[in-house]
Amino acid sequence: MRIYVCLLVFILTHVSLYPQIYVGTTYEAKGHENVYFPLGEISFADSIVSFDKGIPRPLVRYQDPLKALGPPDYTGYNSQTFVSLGCGGSLVVKFNGNGFMNLKGDDLYIYEVGPSRESALVEISVDGENWIEAGVIDGGKAALDLSDRGIDNETVFYYVRVTDLKDLCRGPSAGADIDAIGAINSVVKIAIYADVLFDVGKYAIKPEAEKILDSLILNINQFSKVDLVIEGHTDSDGGEEMNQVLSENRSLSVKNYLKSKLKRPEDYQYKVAGFGKLKPKVPNTSPENKQQNRRVEIIILPPDTYNNNNTLDKD
Repeated sequence: MRIYVCLLVFILTHVSLYPQIYVGTTYEAKGHENVYFPLGEISFADSIVSFDKGIPRPLVRYQDPLKALGPPDYTGYNSQTFVSLGCGGSLVVKFNGNGFMNLKGDDLYIYEVGPSRESALVEISVDGENWIEAGVIDGGKAALDLSDRGIDNETVFYYVRVTDLKDLCRGPSAGADIDAIGAINSVVKIAIYADVLFDVGKYAIKPEAEKILDSLILNINQFSKVDLVIEGHTDSDGGEEMNQVLSENRSLSVKNYLKSKLKRPEDYQYKVAGFGKLKPKVPNTSPENKQQNRRVEIIILPPDTYNNNNTLDKD
């Protein structure tokens, strides 16, 4: 079943023999303010999808797109810890195992570095194919609030595209210089088929489902001081009231199981909701689609107590 594949990918991405604990961390880079990322190191782009070098191109030593991955490490122009896009060039990165959402305050921070401030268009995507404009950064303005673009607060995005706007098309590092791409409001979202967890019409967790939830707990244990949102969903079969109550009870069952097994249950704030059949992932037009809609979603979010104005200090 698909859920086993999803969980396996997540576990291989984030669990090691000695698992890392992701804690809120303040990152700095020369020429930029100190920025607090509530989920720590996981908040930065993990992989390069594509890199289209602009013309004129930067010198070869500034053309490595891998320099844009991970936390910022820029200390000066000669450090060569960044990638230059070239005039009109474009870089697409992906967040693996986690994404980002439009939550309170700033959502993205692009570390555009170097001696010149070069503007770039930033776009975001769920699938790497359909893009939404997130804003423009110019070195001095590096934080983006997705609310400014009217983007909803339910969609999780996984891709960022940065395109140089041709402000400065000369010099050894022509185009915008990117050191890191971070999601201030980074989130982790996992959907588990209800059929895997529960018998039909029931909300008691099946004994054979405990191994799946135990694997999930290994991942949640890696995060310190986060909110856990647990949402239940059903397909369109059955009455509205019955589905609503069932989805609420299933969410509560998962919450109670997690809370009983987490190493530091006091580290987490739990939010439980049931939506019945109100939020299908796909149309309820086939048994396969209905199976996708019968699900429990667990979302790891920055804590509500976090005050986000793109820096650590905000009253």
